[in-house]
Amino acid sequence: MAANIARMQGRMDALGVRFRPHVKTAKCLEVARRQVAAGARGLTVSTLKEAECFFAAGYGDILYAVAIAPPKFDHALRLAKAGVRLTVVVESVAAAERLSRHGRENGHVHTVLIEVDTDGHRSGIHPEAPALLDVAAALTVEGGGGARLSGVMTHAGSSYGLNTPEALTAMAEQERAGCVRAAERLRAAGHACPVVSVGSTPTALSARHLEGVTEVRAGVYVFFDLVMAGVGVCTVDDIALSVLCTVIGHRADTGWVITDGGWMAMSRDRGTQRQTKDYGYGLVAAADGTPIADLAFRDANQEHGVLHWTGAVGTDLEALFPIGTQLRILPNHACATAAQFDAYTVLPKDGGDLQRWGRFNGW
Repeated sequence: MAANIARMQGRMDALGVRFRPHVKTAKCLEVARRQVAAGARGLTVSTLKEAECFFAAGYGDILYAVAIAPPKFDHALRLAKAGVRLTVVVESVAAAERLSRHGRENGHVHTVLIEVDTDGHRSGIHPEAPALLDVAAALTVEGGGGARLSGVMTHAGSSYGLNTPEALTAMAEQERAGCVRAAERLRAAGHACPVVSVGSTPTALSARHLEGVTEVRAGVYVFFDLVMAGVGVCTVDDIALSVLCTVIGHRADTGWVITDGGWMAMSRDRGTQRQTKDYGYGLVAAADGTPIADLAFRDANQEHGVLHWTGAVGTDLEALFPIGTQLRILPNHACATAAQFDAYTVLPKDGGDLQRWGRFNGW
């Protein structure tokens, strides 16, 4: 984990941009402290509960990077009035108008980014769409309240489906150029647009330059996972998160090893199905982290992991993996697997006692 944090921060420093890590992956104060100590400035969150928890720990510059819905306006207002330098996101005229009205009615100015769609992956406004200027016009400050346009943000989520350096570099440039173009259009129309925020782990690690960008966001890099290894931005050895499970049974007739780590432990995420190497519910390794090539995690029930032996026929699995054997499973998607737990058991880099770092879930 420490090496992953240093790698990303070093790259952002070399590219000359502010790095605002997405803390939704770890949702852990101890992890965020290390990211900030490495040089991060500000945090990105995916829930307002995260904003609450990190603000309570002393982090005040927070971007809530999900398009805000009206039922959450009051929550955002409470956070801002408590002292959070909270930035929220909109992607429609309707949301911008309602947020502006909410601010005016409460004597507050919401700080807002417009979400830009640079790859057709999910939400946002195309950089060339007329709606971009319409949303900006709806973010008005009247009578001491309303909403203030601060800039634009985008996320090239389609980068998760790529697997060559050339494709990743091209997507990083597409993300950068699209977001910068949106900012240029807004400025040409007379709107202030100081923030140009881009980011995903694959594009952050693949960009050759970030001209016109003011900040980058990325999250899963802190742990990495099998999907990121399949994309090609890390190796299996870089993955810092795993689930420790125990062998509880065998099926000699089918060549199965049964563990107590099912999909409730690993999550239902099967992201590697779409990649060259499908790891099922995760990569099976010995307790020391050494991958076991002949055990495939193909099936899972709620609390049972079903590992299929693919090695030599007739192998005595009970002798090779006796009841009580601990195995370590590397996850397809670190964010989803981490969300199944309320804490991390931490292996200190230099040895010593295990540590326990709490994390939080919910909205």
